[in-house]
Formats: sequence, structure tokens, C-alpha cells
Amino acid sequence: MSEDDKNPAREVIAEYAQERFRYFRTADGTVYAQKNGHPVARPIRSQGTTGSHRQELMVGLFKDGIGVFNGTALKEALDLIEALALTENTQTVHIRVAPGFDGATWLDLGRSDGQSVRIHPTGWDIRVPDPREVCWRRTQLTGELPLPEKNTDGKGIDLLFRLCNFVNAETECLAMAWLVGCLEPSVPVPAPFLTGPQGAGKSTAGRMLIRIIEGMSSDLRRAPKDEDNLIAAVAAGWVTALDNLSHMTPDLSDAMCCIVTGAESVKRALFTDGDVFRARYRRPLLLTGIDVGVIRPDLAERLLPLRLERPKVRRTEAELWAEYAQVLPIVLGSLLDLTVQIRAAAAETPTDLRMADFAHLCAQLDAAMGLGALSAYRAGLDDLNDDVIEGDLLAQTVLQYAADMQPGEQQRMTSAEWLHLLTRLYSGEDCRPLPKGWPTTGKVLSDRLKRLQPTLAARGLNVDWGRTREARYIELTEPTGTPEPQQEAAF
Repeated sequence: MSEDDKNPAREVIAEYAQERFRYFRTADGTVYAQKNGHPVARPIRSQGTTGSHRQELMVGLFKDGIGVFNGTALKEALDLIEALALTENTQTVHIRVAPGFDGATWLDLGRSDGQSVRIHPTGWDIRVPDPREVCWRRTQLTGELPLPEKNTDGKGIDLLFRLCNFVNAETECLAMAWLVGCLEPSVPVPAPFLTGPQGAGKSTAGRMLIRIIEGMSSDLRRAPKDEDNLIAAVAAGWVTALDNLSHMTPDLSDAMCCIVTGAESVKRALFTDGDVFRARYRRPLLLTGIDVGVIRPDLAERLLPLRLERPKVRRTEAELWAEYAQVLPIVLGSLLDLTVQIRAAAAETPTDLRMADFAHLCAQLDAAMGLGALSAYRAGLDDLNDDVIEGDLLAQTVLQYAADMQPGEQQRMTSAEWLHLLTRLYSGEDCRPLPKGWPTTGKVLSDRLKRLQPTLAARGLNVDWGRTREARYIELTEPTGTPEPQQEAAF
């Protein structure tokens, strides 16, 4: 063959790649490669340790006897493929959980053969998804799950809670609701906060809960020191679990709120002058700790308190995890059965709770199983409101003043007048010093009250803002009727 008849190496590689892989781009412009008939997709520019598309091509070219090519030829071929893929239609890639066709949901088992669980309105089954329906993206945090067992008759849930130390059945049903919520990609779920005395097995219970979804290789992590590292960890997995929290900074609290309900991070793309990198994320979050100190009101509405107690009989770690690994297929099968059953249950959506999707899921769980998940969820939120009030002297002072108001009474003043009144009420006759963080201006007071508004409303005190022709005002209103006491649950 003459030199003129030889194809350049880059053309040989590009032709080979396009015959064996499907190339597409996501909405943010990242180009992915997906082996024909296989649901896992890899970004073609990835150099990660989980295997890059460049490595796939090198191995395939060598094993198929086509040859070994230098880096320049591979780079030129990938540049061409990337340019061609940018003209194709976009498709979304998913980590662990994905929506499918006809109301179905997919769960990635993390297996090399691509087998996944399809949860549909009439049941669930195990199959390899059509690449046009689901594209999985995997990272180092994507662990392998065992094949779930069929026809478990719900015994897997009992086996799971036998290994945990939750204080009562109400707490267990909230944990069940959270696990079911983790299998729904479009529903934000509150973050379970596993708390209890020292030695209650909070970290162990947290590991058991997340490993049902993320596999035996997943583990708890320390809270990152900055938001960028936290977002990177969140974006690389599905469930993020932070262990042994003892203090929560305002920045960490705000970041957790964004993780639970969803947000987007925009950063400058590396090695560019004006391009940006977008990262959207909304993930299930799990926390453990004895006490995190003051909880901010916006985070309190996104938490799910799960209390544990110290076990009466201790077991070795080896014995405990050996039993857990043995029952995990049964637990996963029971969770899938429960998910199908709950999704088929009809229930009204509570309209007074911030996390309305999760409240509706709790109502469905009650309708399907006859449990008190919704009342337990309300009781947990009420308990968290108490924690917010106990940690905020301004909230305590406002409620102290409102205690002397008559039902239906309204008090309207400017923010500066409210600041003077509340400061004098807190200081008292002995003029005790004001605490650190006490509002120093009317604007600061107004902003603090806006943050506390849902917490105060839960205690029957309405706070509103308005203005007259002369000035803006803040209005406190004591409702005419006493709010009905909520059903209590032990936490």
C-alpha cells in the first residue's frame, strides 16, 4: 500500500471510536462517550482513576489488533469527536438514581454489567437500561450494590432496624420514609440528623442507612472546611453523610440548605479566560452528632431528627457488619417493595410544611402501612423549633413580650422602636449586658425577624412588614384562636 493510501492515525481512531461508542453532550456542554448497548457514560476529557474514555480507546484498539497509537493521534481524534458531539442533541447523565420513561425510576447497582433496578408503578425488576432512557455516570464514590431479593414480605425492614438503636417505632418509620425518598430523583428530602447519647451507635446507624443506597464501600465523612470541597463531594455521589458534627457555622448551614433543596454553583473553567463551569446539585444529606449547638431556622425546616439510644447488649464490629452484609440484599428488596407500595397509595399533600414533597410521602406511608409518619414528622419539626428558640435570645425576648398580648391584638412599630423596646425588655431593671450578636440597628433587627418568622409563626405569633406614608413598620399579631396542640412523639 502506498503512503497516499494510508489513513492518518487520527482517522483510524475516530472511525473505530464512532463505530463502538455513542457520543453526546449534556446541557452544560460536557461531551460523554457511551459504549454501544451499555448504560454507563464517561466524559471524554476525564482523567479520573475510575477509568477514562481515552483508556477505553487505547485498550480496545490494542485488543482488537488495530495497533498502539501515540498521544498526539489520540488527542487529535478526541478533539474531532468532541467537536462533532457538540452538534448532537443533549442528554442528561445521572448518578445512582434517575427518572425513566412512563413514570419509572431507575437505581444504578454500580455493577460492571450495567444491571440496574427499574421501579415502575406495578413493581420493580432488574435489567440493563436502554441508553436512550438512562445514562449512568460513575465516580470513585459509586459503590456496588448486591442484587436485591424478590418476595421478601417486608422482613428486610425488620432486619435493618434490629441492627440499629432507634428509640421508638415513630423514629423508625421516619427513617423508612427517608430511604424511600432517596429513591425518588425529583423529590427533595430533609436531612436526617442522627442524635443521641455517646455510645448510641449514631455513626454505625448512619453507615447502615447510606449503604442501602450507596453500597458497602460508602462511608461517613468529616465536614469539609470550605464550601467548594463540600460541593465537590456532593456532586460526585448521591447520598452525602457527614459524621460527628459538633458545631455548624453559618456558611456550612447555608450550604446544607442548598444541598437539600437544590442550587447551582458557577466557577471559572480551568485554563480559560471567560468560560464558566456550572454544577447543579440536589442530594440526600445525612448528619450525625450529639449536639451541633445553635440551629438556624432555615436549616431546622430541612432537618429530620432521628434519636437513638444506647444498646443494652454490645456486639463486635466484625459480627455486626457480617450480619449486615448478609441481610443487605433482603433489606434492599424490602425497600423496593415498600417504595412501589407507597407510590401507589393516595394521600393528600399537607400544605403547611416547608418540605411538602416529603410530608406527602409520609402521608402516603401512613395510608399504605397505617403508621404515624406524618405526625412524627410534625413532632420532630416542633422539637427543632424549640431548639431554635432556645438558642436565640431575640426569639425568646419577642415571645416573652408577646405573652402579654391579648388574642387578636396587633402591635405596630418601626424597626427602631421595636429594637428599643426589646432591648429594654431584655436588659431589665438590672441593665444586664446585651449578648454577642444582639441587633444593633433597626435594619439588623428586621432581618433577624425575617429569618425567625416561620419559627415564631409555629408558636402562634405572626410577624409582618408594611409601610405607611411616613415610615416602614413591623407588625406583631397574636392570633385570635389558640393553635391546636400537635400530637407529640418521643425523640
